Amino acid sequence: MITFYEYPKCTTCRKGKKFLQDSGVEFDSVDMVKSPPSAEVLRELLETSGTDIDMLFNKRGRKYKDLDLNDRLDDMSRDEKLALLSSDGMLIKRPLLYDGTSVLLGFKEAEYRKLVSS
Repeated sequence: MITFYEYPKCTTCRKGKKFLQDSGVEFDSVDMVKSPPSAEVLRELLETSGTDIDMLFNKRGRKYKDLDLNDRLDDMSRDEKLALLSSDGMLIKRPLLYDGTSVLLGFKEAEYRKLVSS
């Protein structure tokens, strides 16, 4: 089953969600701000997909900048990063789509189209 982590007010998330709906794809939608993925879920997602943990950070977001993470990430352990990401969904790049084996970050129609056709 596909899990689609979104921030409902995000235009990019709405585009991704609409694409999935229009394509007839079944998925579970999770408001990542109200219910951010736990550190355990993020750990599993990273290990299964091989995604680099730093790719999960929303580096354009206000929260990321407010916490000065651009200068701090390199000095943080993987567990510290997981704890931080799981504490605030606004720190996670969105939308985040996880199908059990791979992760898609952001909405790129070509990537979504490839997922739907497989």
